[in-house]
Amino acid sequence: MESEVPPSIQAFLGWLAVEKGRSANTIAAYRRDLLTAAHVFTAQVKDLEKATTADLERYLEQLGVNGQALSSVSRSASTLRGYFRFLVDEELRLDDPTADLGTRRSGIALPKALRVDQISALLDSVTESDPLSLRDRAVLEFLYATGARVGELVGLNLVDLDRSDGLVLLRGKGGRERIVPVGRLADEAMQRWLSHDGRGALRPQMWKRRGDESAVFLTDAGSRLTRQAVFALLRRRAKGVGLEQVLSPHVLRHSCATHLLAAGADVRVVQELLGHRSIATTQRYTKVDTAQLRSVIDRAHPRGRSRRNAI
Repeated sequence: MESEVPPSIQAFLGWLAVEKGRSANTIAAYRRDLLTAAHVFTAQVKDLEKATTADLERYLEQLGVNGQALSSVSRSASTLRGYFRFLVDEELRLDDPTADLGTRRSGIALPKALRVDQISALLDSVTESDPLSLRDRAVLEFLYATGARVGELVGLNLVDLDRSDGLVLLRGKGGRERIVPVGRLADEAMQRWLSHDGRGALRPQMWKRRGDESAVFLTDAGSRLTRQAVFALLRRRAKGVGLEQVLSPHVLRHSCATHLLAAGADVRVVQELLGHRSIATTQRYTKVDTAQLRSVIDRAHPRGRSRRNAI
């Protein structure tokens, strides 16, 4: 019951909703994490609001012992940090016990980026000129060129395109917007799709739902392309080049970022492209694999193997 929620937690959740504009799902997740912690502390005749760093360390450690995944423990730690920072900001507490809380790795496996030749094989395999093939090629080119999330792709509207400058407006998580370049080859694929032979051929005589008419990408029935349809078309196209076990919209996003960094792009540029709030997210998301790192060090470091052998 709502009356059982401690006042400080209730205030924090209200602040998240009103001041930070967090979604209902996000607030519900914070609520679950905090009420779980509060219940555990109450059972130990302690008050979560007065917890010490040692108390919180023991609590998080116990979550792991009880079988919670590392990602769940990491999320709980993040929730506690937000909660106690709020208490300090609101002068409900003088110190922040999470300031020295040990950092826990989430253990979330990042998708492995495709090689450039694999991307080329995938894109070059879509050579047909029928409307659905033009759409599929545009979808693949767009995802790889912009690093867009699948939700940003299916939510794309015609008004979001600025074809004269090769720019597109993407609406990301939390309603955040960013403008990104599309790139020449992706722009050409988009123009072919948006022609009379592409999207024009799938335009129905009567639109079924509000919003379909403004959608950039359509299904064969003339409605807005869905997330499920994007995954299906990727599976179909990946099968032809032997990538059906590894390809997804997120893999294309990760490949875009990884290839940009490998070519020398600044990490902050990639951060802006991907729409990450924190550069730490971009750095984690675009890790250079160990083999590539070793190759670069061997070639470039004064004490690397290649340079040493050359002396």
